[in-house]
Order: sequence, then C-alpha cells, then structure tokens
Amino acid sequence: MDDNSTSKSFSNHIQLVKTEKRTFEDCFQGVSRMILSSGVDKISVKGRTTYHFDLFSKGKKHLVGMYDEINSFVSFVKDASEGGSSREMAFVLVGEPGNGKTFFVDYLCEAYRNFIFQPENRKFTFRFKGLDHLEGYGKITSVESQTYEDPMILAMALDETRAASLEYLGEKFGFSDRELEVLIGKYRPLGACSSYIWNQIREYCNGDIEKMLSFVEVVPVPMIESMGTLTGKYPAKDKITSSAVDLLGEESIQRLLHITDTNNPYRFDLRRGALARVAGGGIHFSDEIYKNKKDLVQVYLGVIQNRNIEIDGYKWPIDTLIVATSNNSEFNTFLAEKEEAPIVDRCRICYVAHNTDYKLQNELTSYAIGGDTKSTLNMEKLHQDPNLNYAASVGVVLTRLPRSEKLTPVETMKLAAGEVAGEKSLKTLSELIDTLNQDTDITKRFGQKGLGQRNLGRAIQLLLESSETNEGTCMFALDIFTTLEKVVLDYVTEPSDRTKFMEDLHTARGLYRERIMTEIFNAYMDEPLAIKKDVMNYVNMIIGIDAEHLGPDMMWKYKDPQSNELKSMKIDERYIKNVEERLGLKTDEQRSSFRNTIRKIYGQKISVDPNYDFMDNLELVKAITDVRLKSDIAGAGSLVGALANRTNEENKKLHDRMINTMMDKLGYCSTCAQKTIEYFCSQEDDK
Repeated sequence: MDDNSTSKSFSNHIQLVKTEKRTFEDCFQGVSRMILSSGVDKISVKGRTTYHFDLFSKGKKHLVGMYDEINSFVSFVKDASEGGSSREMAFVLVGEPGNGKTFFVDYLCEAYRNFIFQPENRKFTFRFKGLDHLEGYGKITSVESQTYEDPMILAMALDETRAASLEYLGEKFGFSDRELEVLIGKYRPLGACSSYIWNQIREYCNGDIEKMLSFVEVVPVPMIESMGTLTGKYPAKDKITSSAVDLLGEESIQRLLHITDTNNPYRFDLRRGALARVAGGGIHFSDEIYKNKKDLVQVYLGVIQNRNIEIDGYKWPIDTLIVATSNNSEFNTFLAEKEEAPIVDRCRICYVAHNTDYKLQNELTSYAIGGDTKSTLNMEKLHQDPNLNYAASVGVVLTRLPRSEKLTPVETMKLAAGEVAGEKSLKTLSELIDTLNQDTDITKRFGQKGLGQRNLGRAIQLLLESSETNEGTCMFALDIFTTLEKVVLDYVTEPSDRTKFMEDLHTARGLYRERIMTEIFNAYMDEPLAIKKDVMNYVNMIIGIDAEHLGPDMMWKYKDPQSNELKSMKIDERYIKNVEERLGLKTDEQRSSFRNTIRKIYGQKISVDPNYDFMDNLELVKAITDVRLKSDIAGAGSLVGALANRTNEENKKLHDRMINTMMDKLGYCSTCAQKTIEYFCSQEDDK
C-alpha cells in the first residue's frame, strides 16, 4: 500500500494512468463504457429489432421497458464519446407526467456513482498547497481545483506551451507518440483560477517543473451524494428565487478578505453553483429545464454549447453530461416562443412514451402497489387479490393505446406485448406506430397519452383507503376499476380523453371477466393449470387429426416439446367441433383456416420457446373455458346456477370445495374467493 505522500504525488498519478491502473476519460467516455461493458442483447419489440442494455435491468427497482428512449440515450452518449456533435448538446427527455423521465435520470446517476466508486474508475483532481509562499493569499494556504479538473489536464499544461508540456511527459514518464496523441484528443485548457495560480507558481519556481510539482497534490473527487458532486440535480425554481448564481457561482466576500489581487479569478466561488460540482466528469440533471426563467435558460445555452462556466469574462472549461427533463405542456409553450429556438437547437429531444406492454406493466404495477406487507387501518394484514396486478395493468395500458381502424384496442394491446392477435400481424402494428409517429402533435403519437404511473399510484391509494378493502382485509381486483374511473374523473381534464379512458376501462373489465372464467374453471377442476392443459389438448388434437398414422381408434402418439417424452392422446372430434363453434367458425373452410393458423403459430413459437402454451390467445382460451364450463358440466344445471343456488347439499359442497381450492392452490383469501365467485355468478361485464 502506498504511503500518504506517495498516493498524493502528481508523478505517481501520471505513472498509474500510463499503466492503466487509473483512468483518464471524459464523462461521455465513462458513461458509454459503463453502459456497454454491462452487456447488450438484441431483442425484438413491437416488430422491430432493438437493443437491451443490462445496466438498466439491475437492482430491485430498475427501469421497465423504455427501449427506444434508452437506445436513443446510449447512441447520444456513444456519439459524444467518439467526438460527434452530441458533445455540444444536452439530452432532454420530454413527455407526459408520470411516465418515468425523472426515474430514468435518477437511476442513471445512481448507476454512474456506483461505477465511479470502483477503485479502477475513481475520479481524481488536484490541489495547490503551500500558497503561503506566494504573495496575496492571506490565510489561504491551499486551493483545490474548483471544477474538479483531472490531474492529466494539469499535466498537459505543466510548461508554458502544450507542445513543451507533452514533450516533458514523453521524456520524464516515457509516453509514446501514440499515447501523447490520445492525450491531445482529451485536451482542454485549465480553468481561470487554476491557470492563474499555476502561473504564479511557475514565476516563483523560475519555471522549474520539478519544483513546481512540489506545490501540487492529487486528491480523489469527493463522492458525497448530498453535496451534489459527480451527480447533481438542479430543479426548476420559482421566478424570484432562481438566478444564474445557482448554476455558475458568484464572487465570494469571504475570499476577498484574504485575496489582495482583485484580478485573481479565485475570488469567484464556483462551488456555490451546481455546475462546478459536476464539472470533473459528472452528470448534471436539470429537472423541468423549460420551467426556468429566460435568463437562466440562456445561461444553459452558453454552458451546453461551449461547455464553459463564464463569469466576468473568466472561463472554466467543464466536462459534464447534461441531462434534462420537461413535460409536454412546458415544452410546447417554450417552442411557441420563436426567439428561444437556439436552446432547442442545442438539445437532443427524446419524446418519452408511456409503457404500452401490459406484461411489462406488471412490474410497474408492483412498484405502485409497493413491496412491503400491507395492512388495514386497524393494522390487520391486508391480502392482495391474485388478479389485482393483471386488472390494474390492463386497465392503464389500454388507456395509453391510440384508437385505430385497423386494430381493436385488445388486438393492439396483445400485439404491443408480442402476443398473438388472431389474423392480425406485428406488421399492422408497426405500420400504425409509423403513421402515428409522423404526427407533428406529439400527444397523438403512439403511447404518448394515457394514465401514467402516478395516476395508477393514486388509484391504488384510493383502493387502500376504501371501506370495502379495510372491512374485507383484501385488495379485491374488481374494485381497482372503480378507483381508476375516479382518477379519470378527477385528474383528466380533456373531455374527449376522459370519454376514451372510460371506454378503455370498460374493455379492461371485459378482459378481467374472461380471466375470471379461466380462474373459476381451474378452481372447479381443482387444478391450477387445468385450462392450460385443455388448451394444449385442443392444439395437439388439431395437429394430430391430420396425422397419417392415426388409427380408427383416433389414438395419436406425439413427442411433447416441453418434456421430450412420447405421449399418446385420443382425438375427440366432438370436443374440437364444440370449441370451434364457440369461436364462431361455422363452415369447413373457416375451421380449416383457423386450424392452419394455430398450426402455423405452433410451428413458429415452439421452435423458439418450447414452453409456449397459447394462453395469450384469449379467444381460444375463452372458447375452451365456455365449452368446459357451460357444456361439459351438466350435473345440476350450469355451474353458475349451482354456485348461485346453494340451498341443496350438493351445490353447497361444490361451492365450499371451490373456495378451498382457490385459497389453497390459487392464492385467494376467503374474501376475494367469495367475491370472485359472486362476480362470476353475476351477469356483470359478460359480453
């Protein structure tokens, strides 16, 4: 282990950089390396090839979806790290409230801090000591670089000219011409105060570099998050209290008491501003950037374009990735003021859509519900209906999907989640997205409008405070639709949007109804996967019905792709016909066409995923559920009648057995099991 003086030695630091034990890179190169070194996968989303970066999927609460936005950001940072035009731009996320903009930036900042915490990635800066030997500093004996400049920036300014400094590095530390070329690519001038003090030291030492370096010590950049170093956030403040001082800093009265030379730039305290604290390879997060008053936005324009902090003609070059957010309304207001065009020109605008994949929404809904154990107002343990997450996810996602003549809302929802939607293909969805995304009105683009994550959070809060939830000690899934409707009424101001969202929630109730039919069937069969087995039985029957070696006994042998075992099954033509009648397939041509579609899907899906089970084909699942529930079960009338009328012993036994199955095997409690059966018996939401 190095002793303290050696570890702070300037020469030691340069040697460690040369042997690649310490890094010298700008913020763009650091962020780019952090993301790309974590792993990249190629995936298909909504019919398009895109990339999934593992960095954004780490931790208990990570980013969900946002593939296009993350790809845009990575491309932006990578271009900047390679010297592209992005170096002189800020990355601005624009979108509706509650769609994850701030969460994205906070997650990025936390990941970057963890990355820099690793010893090989630590950031260092330098401090001038022994200033009491120089004149004009009073009781100030040491001065740290105000913008946390890297020691290698000072190394390229050791001598009076850059060429002489590089020559010294080559002779003293053995840097090759190639290594010096790489250093030149990262060159930037010293900040005003560092440069001023270094010149004073040069004069004092008569240009003797060895002697000059005795005034320099290398120190790590502090990693205290609450100080806003390395990653800092500047939230838009009101028009009276905000000023350029918050960003750039100001003249320090305290320093002026010690500094006799009024030309000394160190009289300005840059750390008073938010930018200097992240200027040494950090990330500056400007929340709601366009809410700031005009003069502050003009300050940002200068900083973004020139990457300098400028006060009274003095300049401090900064190395900072600037990421900002804005909501649609503020951004549109800003765009309407034509004289503000230069700032928008210096921003890479990324429009953030709501999540439109209801499967991914399951995770986001889990975030909104919360991971801790819930309790009622009486501190009793609160149960969560196993269908709650599905009901809430489908409800909010449907509100985010635009209407189309080519696709129904349910078809759009299924295709957006990569599922089968009858005859409709992903190509239809891609064409719809392309058409909508060409609209100049951002809010009309795919996924730009709808109930956001905050609205979902409000609906869950309303559910938790309702008397039904507290009395029954259960968050019953059907109640989420009532609270979502209340949120629409209270928080959606546009009448046309409100009408559409209400219709979408009605559609979501229909999907919930179909899910309950499946759950009840599984409970009746006393088997959690009963309906899944029946669906796969139908699929295997229509594959086997045309098999060459099918005997007169209709027995068919096949290899199960999930277990690779040889199985045999009896093909029941009556069962196949009943299912297809439920699907509305009357003629032989219609039946043949449907069977061919199922076989085609089977061929495509099974080769990629042997566990594919057709449960995303809601029409088929519903038809099979109907056949089994309403046709095969014919003891004391229909199952609905048996469950609704529990006056005789047999019906009561059936009801109690199903309640027990739901509680023991399907994750229900007595409250939601009873309420679910009551809902099943009612004609509510039955299409």
